Amino acid sequence: MKIAVPNEARGDECRVALVPESCKKLAQAGIQVGVEAGAGAAAFFPDDAYREVGATVEADGGALVGGADLVLMVRPPSPEVVPQMREGAMLLCTLLPTRHLDVVRRLVERKITAFATDQIPRTTRAQTMDTLSTMANIAGYKAVLIAAAELGKYFPMFMTAAGTVFPAKVFVIGAGVAGLQAIATAKRLGATIVATDVRPDVKEQIESVGGRFVGVQTAEAQDAGGYAKQLSEEFYRQQRELLAEQCAAADVVITTALIGGVTAPKLITADMVRRMRPGAIIVDLAAEGGGNCELSQPGRTTVENGVKIIAPLSLPATLPVHASTLYSRNLTAFVLAFWKDGRFNLDLSDEILSGATVTHAGEVRHARTREALQGATPG
Repeated sequence: MKIAVPNEARGDECRVALVPESCKKLAQAGIQVGVEAGAGAAAFFPDDAYREVGATVEADGGALVGGADLVLMVRPPSPEVVPQMREGAMLLCTLLPTRHLDVVRRLVERKITAFATDQIPRTTRAQTMDTLSTMANIAGYKAVLIAAAELGKYFPMFMTAAGTVFPAKVFVIGAGVAGLQAIATAKRLGATIVATDVRPDVKEQIESVGGRFVGVQTAEAQDAGGYAKQLSEEFYRQQRELLAEQCAAADVVITTALIGGVTAPKLITADMVRRMRPGAIIVDLAAEGGGNCELSQPGRTTVENGVKIIAPLSLPATLPVHASTLYSRNLTAFVLAFWKDGRFNLDLSDEILSGATVTHAGEVRHARTREALQGATPG
């Protein structure tokens, strides 16, 4: 089997799907790896580092992709990449299929077997393959650093000859991987933290990393895959009251809430923002899903009534060395889990493969994507 890693470095994307460390591991298992020239350069992995571990470095990305059995990518493939793939080849990437329906259509036309890392079930067996958690951890960490740099106050308490300044108050919405890392990072910087989440099992987790839990809980807040799901209007009414109170008291608000790991519910209204203190900061980590704040503009920073609303896209790409290394390890774990007797064992009855497979043999296997395609107009 030959794996291809195309160069995705463009715009704000600096990550690469495989780093030399992983190429070496795959080569030892008997898998050929080809990397497009310059693919790792933006993440500080030069071409020679790939050559040293047995990977080939190829100048023609189209020929590389066209000759591969499996293409590994960070992002969904661009319009020019899918036609380059040979019919019936495999793709492994963060696909987010319900957000990228045009990509899904192209994959179906080429009869590509597409595995979405964002659809891998959150089970113990699949933990080492969980790219969503890997990238969310980095995003939660970086969000706090951004907030600390933008806030016109210290994060920790300081006792000085000029008097004492009190610690910043941080409010974290959503206590998944990103939220818990944000809490832990803010705590290390000396802030006081309160956090909320709809799921019933997170209070102890929040407290274990230094936060204080506040919130309205319900036992039906997560689906079978471990993702937060849509709840009742009465629940959201109570939640809005809580959020308004906590946002008004906070110096920094970090939002991380996604439904099904994809869609961002609008939790912070314009009125809540206007009730916040001038100089307060919102970092909306759900910007790629549309944002948790009504006033967020994905990819931009805006100011409303003195409150700065930061809605970054692809924060993990701002830490490309570790983001690439950890993402690469996730993909390698996936590939090697199904590498048996010198071949990739495409057993679609396997729980992980079944959950991750979006398209196969010219059909859409992923139920939510099928539903989205049925209700969508081709773009």
